[in-house]
Amino acid sequence: MSDTERVREWVETKVIQPARARGDRVFTVTAGDVHRQLGLKNRVPVVCQALKSKRFLQENHLVLKDMSGPPSGLSTTVRYTYEIVSGGADRESTAKQQHPLLGLRGIAKDIFRQLGGGEYFIKKEREQFSAAARERR
Repeated sequence: MSDTERVREWVETKVIQPARARGDRVFTVTAGDVHRQLGLKNRVPVVCQALKSKRFLQENHLVLKDMSGPPSGLSTTVRYTYEIVSGGADRESTAKQQHPLLGLRGIAKDIFRQLGGGEYFIKKEREQFSAAARERR
C-alpha cells in the first residue's frame, strides 16, 4: 500500500467515519497530525496532496471548504476544512440530518389555497396594513 493510500484510508477511518457518526457536516484535518499518526518521515507533501486530491474528495463525498497554511500549501501546519455532502450510502443519513424546520415546508398550503393563494393573501395583508397606517395619520 502506498503512502498516499495509507493517508486516505487513515483519514477515512479515523476522522471521516467518526465525524459522520457524530452527525458533523464540517470537520478539519491538519496535515501534521496525519503525518505524525502514520509515523511517516519527510512525507508531508504526500499527505498534503492526498488530502486535497479529487479522488479523496469524491470517494468520501467531501467538498474542500478551506485550506489554511503557508503559501506553498506543503507544511505540517496546513489545515483542511471539509464539508460532507450527500451521496451514495450517505444520502439517507444526510436526509435525516436536515434542519428540523424543513419538515414544516408546505404545511400551510391548504390554508393559503382557501384564502385565494399565497400571493393574494400577502397582497390583502399589505393593503390592510397600509389602510391601518393611513388611519393612524
